[in-house]
Amino acid sequence: MSQKLTDLVDKESIQKAIEAALVNGGDFAEVFIEDRQSNSVSLDDGRIDNLASSSDQGAGIRIIAGETTGFAHTSDISAESLIKAAQAAAKAISGANSTTEIQELNFEASPVETIKTQHDEITKQEKVELLRSANKSARQAGDEISQVAARYGEKNRSILVANSEGVFRNDDQTKTLFSISSVASGDSGMQTGRESIGFNVGYELFEEYDVTELAKIASQRAIDKLKAKPAPAGTWPVVIGPGSGGVMFHEACGHGLEADLVHKGASVFANRVGQLVASPLVTLIDDGTMAKEWGTYRIDDEGHVATSNTLIKDGILLDYLWDSKTARKHKHKPSGNGRRQSYKHLPMVRMTNTYLQAGTSTPEEIIASVDYGVYVAKLGGGQVDTTSGDFVFGMVESYLIENGKLTQPLREGQLIGNGPKVLTQIEAVGNDFQMGPPGTCGKDGQGVPVGDGVPTLKVAALTIGGSA
Repeated sequence: MSQKLTDLVDKESIQKAIEAALVNGGDFAEVFIEDRQSNSVSLDDGRIDNLASSSDQGAGIRIIAGETTGFAHTSDISAESLIKAAQAAAKAISGANSTTEIQELNFEASPVETIKTQHDEITKQEKVELLRSANKSARQAGDEISQVAARYGEKNRSILVANSEGVFRNDDQTKTLFSISSVASGDSGMQTGRESIGFNVGYELFEEYDVTELAKIASQRAIDKLKAKPAPAGTWPVVIGPGSGGVMFHEACGHGLEADLVHKGASVFANRVGQLVASPLVTLIDDGTMAKEWGTYRIDDEGHVATSNTLIKDGILLDYLWDSKTARKHKHKPSGNGRRQSYKHLPMVRMTNTYLQAGTSTPEEIIASVDYGVYVAKLGGGQVDTTSGDFVFGMVESYLIENGKLTQPLREGQLIGNGPKVLTQIEAVGNDFQMGPPGTCGKDGQGVPVGDGVPTLKVAALTIGGSA
């Protein structure tokens, strides 16, 4: 991590930038300063084919006056450039009728990250050897393995947020990622197995996780899928395994609970607070405070302290997720969900770590309750219409359920349904909650890191897009 932002930009310079931003009036002004660095190493077909590094530093100035937003950004965080950017943003709201009293900035430092091993303490060669050992282990899983690709990534991000309401906070975020993909070839063609891990930690991630074991899992998954039979097309009971199934709730339900989409009329959950929207077994939470998870932070990109927000409790919709602009408009408290891709972007309402709370059933009991259906161990990417809630997700790893037991592995197919309807059709929730792999959520052209998770759960009926 480069020199801390609090050492590079002083309080007086930020205060002057806020004053310059509101020279034409306005309800609110904000200075967002960011320093980010990333490094990655990729291996493909046994060769190191990419060692990439990037760094970026800059500031975004935002002004809100009623329904109008002025915004400008600069890659120079000197006092002079901050004021120039503030003046540029102020031009967008020239003639604003409102004025606001600027509060004195009072710095509140976020808790210091507890990183055991910083990325720069590890040589590039050690990171390369990490990938080579994973590649070797993946290929030793069987002669069927024909291709292996692996990637190591690290990210370090510092932010400093100040606004006209007196907020003045900082945060440091360190992330480490590893992923591996194995391709197995056989008489039935080629099949792929993947595995990835990522947390808000330093290089100590690899003290807890053995990349050679992750590589074996990915390869064995690919080999097992060579024996897979076509998925049964039709509508069947579906059991979704712990972890990666959380992506379905993130995409099919979570986006519909973001207040900006709700109040644009682009959500099926609009005007339903206090109503039963899901099975009483469903409690859905978005939590930006989960220790080490991919979507965790100490403050959001508007300077609000991260919180845990219960969106649905026992099937009843309690609230939405809020950023400051949407909250101000509707006289609601921000929920700590204002996020942006970088200083070049405006913040908007985004999820953090979204998950379905564990229930009381065992996974064995849930599977045993199905005479004939499909067990989805891993979900892949998909498409969702937030207005209707209709979705299509890829089934990366799935199995047939017959007479309450897992039998044949299935070829990759599609899981088709409707998010709000799925919520009402959940018949059992397991006691084996897990978070899924790290993810990047896209919205309006911006990507931010997120996490999601579920325990084992049973849905009464979902459509399987299979070929059998």
